[in-house]
Amino acid sequence: MRLARLGARHPGLAIDPAASTNLAGAEFELGVGARLSIGPGVVTERRRHALRFLLGPGASVEIGPGTWLRTDLGPVILACFAGARMVLGPESFLNGAHLSAKRELVLGRRAWVGPGSRVFDSDQHDFDAERPEGMAPVRIGDHVWVASDCTVLKGVTIGEHAVVGARSLVTRDVPPHTLVLGAPATPRGRVGDRSRVR
Repeated sequence: MRLARLGARHPGLAIDPAASTNLAGAEFELGVGARLSIGPGVVTERRRHALRFLLGPGASVEIGPGTWLRTDLGPVILACFAGARMVLGPESFLNGAHLSAKRELVLGRRAWVGPGSRVFDSDQHDFDAERPEGMAPVRIGDHVWVASDCTVLKGVTIGEHAVVGARSLVTRDVPPHTLVLGAPATPRGRVGDRSRVR
């Protein structure tokens, strides 16, 4: 009933009945024509306003089945600006993370983003009077782990089974099965199959 009341209060919000009722404690701001779809088995903690969905007019956000939006270590913020698209694939795991889409941001199956980490598909503002804000889609592949306190910038693709080490700044594409570290992040080793990691 709590989830049904949310849907009635926010046009464009669709929460699967099999999602956690703790979602009723989240903060929802949906602009005109925005769509937020939360799949079955999506869970979060019972922490009021620790989970925030901020969608501009015409924005689209899809949360895949079995995703964990964990707020124990910090708030989870999903900001999707006017006309932008954000997708979290099945069984994704956001742990106190902030994702921001002004064009497109896509996470694959079982993609993990750790505490204090941020993913942006834009510069967030104009650089100066002559150079307007830049935007480019971000894609994080299946079974990727972005560890704590990392920043992933616009236009980056992180290939499947890659790992981004703590406090890294990702400014360029990361090949599949690659460990990257540092600011800017550079390859430091190979990563095997992460599909069965718990």
